[in-house]
Amino acid sequence: MKFVKGIGLFFVYPMVLLGVGFYAGVCASHFFYPGEQTRRLYYEPENTEIPSSEDKEEPGLQPEQRFREGDDCMDYESARKTDSILLEAASASETLSVETEYVLEERDIDGKTTVETKWKLPDKYVGMNRDQFLEAMELYEAFPPLSEMERGFVSLEVLSFSRERVVVQMNYRYIQPSMGFYLAVYNNEVLVYLEDRETVYIETEIMLEQLPEPLQQEIIDMKWLENEEELYDFLETYSS
Repeated sequence: MKFVKGIGLFFVYPMVLLGVGFYAGVCASHFFYPGEQTRRLYYEPENTEIPSSEDKEEPGLQPEQRFREGDDCMDYESARKTDSILLEAASASETLSVETEYVLEERDIDGKTTVETKWKLPDKYVGMNRDQFLEAMELYEAFPPLSEMERGFVSLEVLSFSRERVVVQMNYRYIQPSMGFYLAVYNNEVLVYLEDRETVYIETEIMLEQLPEPLQQEIIDMKWLENEEELYDFLETYSS
């Protein structure tokens, strides 16, 4: 009997120790990793399916709604600016031809009226692109012909430019008829002023030094001419 009891105790003690060790291990796991089970329950994704590209974009959205700040793609405003640059580049590459319609809008600054006329494009502008044409117009504005000055030309502006049609606005302050004129000198050249002594009527291209000395002094003092007949007599006499 003592032998049997010794064998029974030999098996019971190891089993008890094994059970105690397993229980201690479980308690230790809960002690050192208390959130492990919570993460498994609440943070594992239920659906790991990757959405397709069609699911990412909502149907019916406008371009400005699809583009958002921070996206890898270009935002809507940048796209608009790019389109604008491309349109300007395309316009700049256009050149004028003999078929281009040339429209002049002559505007009276004081009367605030405008007269529009359509002309054949002058040959000197054929083949010009936008930049070249604008440069030519700036040169014209800086050095207008005498005939334009006599009409009261003030300035011009290019309103539109394309291969099909060019629109130029010419601004005038039309000179009213004068009862008399003044001869004066500027940079040794004789000028004809209206009776207000401010408005240049004609640039004569007559050099003061070419005139008789008594007449030179009269012009320096601003010589008065009573009418157009006296003015034309002076121009016919001293113009080369």
